[in-house]
Amino acid sequence: MSSTSSQNKQRLRYSMVIQWSDENQAYIVSIPEFPGNLTHGDTYEEAVKQGEELIESLIMWTQQDGKPLPEPHIFALPSVP
Repeated sequence: MSSTSSQNKQRLRYSMVIQWSDENQAYIVSIPEFPGNLTHGDTYEEAVKQGEELIESLIMWTQQDGKPLPEPHIFALPSVP
């Protein structure tokens, strides 16, 4: 698998929290695995695109710095007894 394919697969596993901001009149995107990094979009769709681009950049910068990537937060439903 190429490093680009591996990076794309990794990118798809990171979380995005998208919330409307009345103050900014935009959708604000945060990436829980990379605290303190935000982006935004005027529409929900634009916010998703900006979030994906931010995740790609964060992965690239982290790897360039020689640091390990954070583990993605994986959603799991609780077990039903």
